[in-house]
Amino acid sequence: MITSPAQLRDEIRAANWTGPTAGMLRGYQQANFVAVPEAHAFDFLLFCVRNPQVCPVIAVTAHGDPWVNLDSGTADVRTDIPRYRVWKSGELVEEPVEVSKYWTGDMVGFLLGCSHTFEGPLADAGYTVRQHASPAPPVYITNRQTVSAGKIHGPLAVSMRSFPAGQVAGIVKLTARYPTGHGSPIHIGDPAGLGITDLLTPDFGPTPEIPDGEVPMFWACGVTPQLVLPRLGMHTLITHYPGHMFVFDNKPVPEH
Repeated sequence: MITSPAQLRDEIRAANWTGPTAGMLRGYQQANFVAVPEAHAFDFLLFCVRNPQVCPVIAVTAHGDPWVNLDSGTADVRTDIPRYRVWKSGELVEEPVEVSKYWTGDMVGFLLGCSHTFEGPLADAGYTVRQHASPAPPVYITNRQTVSAGKIHGPLAVSMRSFPAGQVAGIVKLTARYPTGHGSPIHIGDPAGLGITDLLTPDFGPTPEIPDGEVPMFWACGVTPQLVLPRLGMHTLITHYPGHMFVFDNKPVPEH
């Protein structure tokens, strides 16, 4: 049984764990991952600043340096995420379990907050986070646009979880206290308000189950960079594979 983030990262590095991290190590900070060449790093950081609910920045690596400092030591962003996606010149070329061969001396890595972080606090507060065919939630591409930064622009992606109508207000209040989990939902109710025509056909992740009386709630999603960055045609772009996150050693302290 995996009981700590450090143990999980050891298992990931040894390729013993290559599955999703959603639903694991309840309450620990999970993070999306993006690595871009230094020539694009400032614009992407500016994109994160302008879209803080989409890309809450937790850590940025030094130029060419894949290591991040954690409570238990250091971690390598090339090997300590269960699965990655790699683009070359805007084309998806591989979805490997480690990316050492793709990491170049000009890469800058970003670890960005993820909504899996607030699922533990939701459960602790008595809310049931339904798991579908996989522990990761369904993700949809919306008709909302992100705030551009340089040449970086494009649509917003959202994750969806549904809850009984009587719980919606409490869930909004609780998730707002976790900005590194994308904070409160950006939309509640009719998916047409986001340009989503069919909730049963997500763009990523499992087909959802939405019982009668439950309300769909939509949070900004860290898959968004995977929509807006490939179009730049950079020599190398590396991200996490959806649902397969970096897990920090800490449990975030909720804001008041």
